Amino acid sequence: MASVNSIYGLFADPDAADRGVNALRHAGVAQDQIVVMSSEPHEGHAFSLLDHKTIMPWLAALGGVVGGACGFLLARYTQVAYPEPLITGGMPLVAPFPSAIVTYELTMMGAVITTVVTLLITARLLKWKQPLYDSEISYGKILVGVLGPSGAARTDLENRLRSAGAEKIKTTGQL
Repeated sequence: MASVNSIYGLFADPDAADRGVNALRHAGVAQDQIVVMSSEPHEGHAFSLLDHKTIMPWLAALGGVVGGACGFLLARYTQVAYPEPLITGGMPLVAPFPSAIVTYELTMMGAVITTVVTLLITARLLKWKQPLYDSEISYGKILVGVLGPSGAARTDLENRLRSAGAEKIKTTGQL
């Protein structure tokens, strides 16, 4: 269990979890305090869109541009690094096709590495300690909870979660 101050309910079906999230919103709970965890995706329900915004495509494109620029500069500077003027026989000093191959490969590498790092950060996979988890999620339950509720609001939140259809209400942290 987590050591963070929280209250959460375990719901049997996604419709009840939707009602639980709506009940928490109507109680005035901030969006970043609401936590929803499930063992499977429920794409047709509103609670699955809580963390829907992402900047991953933009960061991947930026990583590709930076990787491509580094690839071109690497290819160019290795071809012109020879200290004396080279006799190329009318051909360009920086050959376009070998430079294009290195540029392409480093563009893809920059985009892929940026995408993987962004995924690890935005999916919160780098956190060693989960802020909130219950083992019943593995058995098909849906967790809907609030991180850091005030002591006065706990009974109201518990009543709202129970009236929305929560099978169990649990608390962690301070009472």
